[in-house]
Amino acid sequence: MTELVREVSENDQLRADIYQLLAALLRHQPSAELLQFLSTLEIDVDDDSDMTKAWSGLKLAAEQFTTEQLEEEYFNIFLGVGSGEILPYGSWFMTGSLMDKPLALLRQDLMQLGFERSEDVKEPEDHVAALCEVMGTLILEAPGYRQLAFYQRHIGSWIERFCDHLARTPSAAFYATVAQLAKAFFVIEANEFEQLSLNIPVNCPGSEAVKIEPSTNELAS
Repeated sequence: MTELVREVSENDQLRADIYQLLAALLRHQPSAELLQFLSTLEIDVDDDSDMTKAWSGLKLAAEQFTTEQLEEEYFNIFLGVGSGEILPYGSWFMTGSLMDKPLALLRQDLMQLGFERSEDVKEPEDHVAALCEVMGTLILEAPGYRQLAFYQRHIGSWIERFCDHLARTPSAAFYATVAQLAKAFFVIEANEFEQLSLNIPVNCPGSEAVKIEPSTNELAS
């Protein structure tokens, strides 16, 4: 990132933290330390919002599963023998194809924003975990119009469908609760960015977003 560090609100810090948590959970199976952290979350039992219910479900799941069980679950869902039960890539959900135009567009934007791909990362940049990592950084370091443009270009059109697909994968037990949390969070994020779009001047540089029409491919619907 090349933007100057800006003052971050408590709400934005929380949003960034959730993006980074989702990135960690979707990048690989949770470590014992992360499971311990999740199992000790303090939940407001008087709050019946979807987000709080999702936190409660994730906390309960973290108490019940071991790292060995989750290593197998993660492998079956995201990797598999040849292919997992879900393809966690933006290009797939937007066009029904891997390594398609959305990935090329994403790489251009990441270069302009100053992000560099780590040499030890083998997955394409449109992996859902990588996109969550970028959004977490943008919320802390970039102005609102850049956050909005990135979200609209690369995440907003498909992320809720991804959450629905993840929840329905045959092997999802712990990861069904991850999908529930992600879905609740991205519903809130959609409202957050809708409000942000109303507050950004139409002539603000970078506020425009390229729209990519989704494919009619049933696998991506």
